[in-house]
Amino acid sequence: MPGFPALTHVAITVADLEISRSWYSRLFGAEPVLEEDEESGAFHHAVYALDGGTLFGLHTHTDSTPSEVFSEKRTGLDHVGFAVGQDDLERWRTRLDELGIAHGGIKHAAYGSGISFRDPDNIALEFFAPPA
Repeated sequence: MPGFPALTHVAITVADLEISRSWYSRLFGAEPVLEEDEESGAFHHAVYALDGGTLFGLHTHTDSTPSEVFSEKRTGLDHVGFAVGQDDLERWRTRLDELGIAHGGIKHAAYGSGISFRDPDNIALEFFAPPA
């Protein structure tokens, strides 16, 4: 049996694609590499290419509009973590401050260190560094 593969992409559903695209473009410092209606017409997506080869997609579905605010306490996604080095955490905290994105500051634990923040739909995100 081969080893379990790495993640190729993450896709999140957003309430307002224009607001989220603008927010994530500022965060990532890049524009989407793909934006289109999916072939079946069931959803539209904007996709970003992140370092390391992972794709990050924003989806809006044509048959419904999200009516609830994201909560990691419901079954499903808890948060999305972006890998950084311990030396990068301070730079990312400064970058979040420059972008006006509220965050919880750098937190340290035995399993690693991170900075937690939320997107316009309240989706929990984190810059995470394993212990040095």
